[in-house]
Amino acid sequence: MASNKMDLLERLEKNTVLCAEGYVFELERRGYLKAGAFVPEVVLDHPEAVRELHREFLRAGSEVMVALTYYAHRDKLRVVGRENDLEKLNRRALRLAKEAAVEGNALLAGNICNTWVYSPENQEETSEIVRSMYQEQVGWAKEEGADFIVAETMGYLGEALIALDVIKSAGLPAVVTLAACCDTTKDGHSWESACRILEEGGADVVGLNCTRGPATMIPLLKKIRKSVKGYVAALPVPYRTTTRQPIFQSLKENGHDYAFPLNLEHFLCTRSEMADFALQAQKIGINYIGICCGGAPHHVRSMAEALGRRVPASRYSPDMSRHSMLGSDDVVREDHKRFLKEWEAVSAVTED
Repeated sequence: MASNKMDLLERLEKNTVLCAEGYVFELERRGYLKAGAFVPEVVLDHPEAVRELHREFLRAGSEVMVALTYYAHRDKLRVVGRENDLEKLNRRALRLAKEAAVEGNALLAGNICNTWVYSPENQEETSEIVRSMYQEQVGWAKEEGADFIVAETMGYLGEALIALDVIKSAGLPAVVTLAACCDTTKDGHSWESACRILEEGGADVVGLNCTRGPATMIPLLKKIRKSVKGYVAALPVPYRTTTRQPIFQSLKENGHDYAFPLNLEHFLCTRSEMADFALQAQKIGINYIGICCGGAPHHVRSMAEALGRRVPASRYSPDMSRHSMLGSDDVVREDHKRFLKEWEAVSAVTED
């Protein structure tokens, strides 16, 4: 890494940090990752696909290259019969992310997540199992030069605190984000109080990621911002969640069939909607802004540009003045109006 590169806290002190996530969903859409287990075997099977997506997010404006080690812990790899590949997968994911980070003077983030192992009913035993899995991943991330660690999609405050302790014991900055799937954490804390406890425990950045779209995450972010003193993170999924269906797992097609996780496309936010979210989040004082499952480079570019940045991919940002039907020339606009009128006439006949 370049010696003159600002670290995470220096960047946060100076400006909003933009971070792209959503690697698992995007690589599944591209045909490189199996929905269901959602284990990132692509890191070993098709590293070129991971490398390319890192570069696309980098060009779109992400300042953080997050290693694709989400669900790359021992328990999940055991599910797909690749536990023996655990260290190899983690180290390769970190190295792929580091390649891209160096290219764009971005930060390298190690990544750990909820385990589905932690249980308050069997807290002592499951906590030790979780701690051991986190220690492996965080240890490899530190050895590979991670600038900080993201601990994400935490539903239990108890599990998030274990993650935080492991990260701080390794001497690395910690970004800890909770997945607000219910009214409270799974162990009964309000989201704002959970973030406050994490901050008091030494987390450098606290906040929310995943599960909620922009519309249903913003109200919780306002409470968190008032509750904590330090830096706050917000990485929603780019889906149109509502007060009746506040998380993307609850979105329903035709009012009865759940769209999650394979049929979410018609709930997808536009690039403009994600740009609006970036501005709203910045306005209420969110410091670490990003996007999670479902996010794509075009969303990230629009978010970066909304925050006043010109990024490498901005060279190809839309310019409708050059469009043959939508351009600014009066003749072009008249052609477009005529086309629409003809199309509407044909459609009316077809419907009849």
